[in-house]
Amino acid sequence: MNYDVIVVGSGPGGYVTAIRASQLGMKTAVIEKAELGGVCLNWGCIPTKALLKSAQVFSYMQHAGEYGIQLNGSVQADFNGMIGRSREVAGGMSKGVTFLMKKN
Repeated sequence: MNYDVIVVGSGPGGYVTAIRASQLGMKTAVIEKAELGGVCLNWGCIPTKALLKSAQVFSYMQHAGEYGIQLNGSVQADFNGMIGRSREVAGGMSKGVTFLMKKN
């Protein structure tokens, strides 16, 4: 097969380049060894930020009294739940990239 553009990797630079090239009428291929979206979206930046947000909310709840909020009972972290949420966030964004790639 002949392509006008071959993009290696589907991280932020890769998928944007592939979509734009396709929009401009170029026959485009993307080479990706794992899930669309690359390392940042699937394993790095995005899941990490989701975990950091969970930690921030946990901290706010531990210190709710400082904000004039009284909680009855203890605040406990559910690490499996936090990790599950981070995977859901990353998965949702990955589905968005997949949708854009199919659309273009």
